[in-house]
Amino acid sequence: MLELTNVSELPVIPGKRYFTIGEVSELCAVKPHVLRYWEQEFPQLKPIKRRGNRRYYQRQDVILIRQIRSLLYEQGFTISGAKQHLLGETSVGDMQQSQQIIRQLRMELEEVLEILT
Repeated sequence: MLELTNVSELPVIPGKRYFTIGEVSELCAVKPHVLRYWEQEFPQLKPIKRRGNRRYYQRQDVILIRQIRSLLYEQGFTISGAKQHLLGETSVGDMQQSQQIIRQLRMELEEVLEILT
């Protein structure tokens, strides 16, 4: 389940509005306890909490988690270094996030096109 190492090898993010912590764990190849820890460390990561303190992540949360994962596991940043990188590059980070969303949507549209043809 968590053997994926590269962001390009991670599964496509489904077109859902909300994701449970288990779904995000599989989509990002990160264990749930790590996600809960990252919520404490990264102020940008704020999943919606509903009944029983259940966490519901949105698409932008999943993309942010993938970015954090890449910074920590692939680029070798420390937690504090990743925090500074994310806080210091808000405009660049927004642009990268937008580009990642566009790539994701394009992949999904290509899949739909394949199904229709």
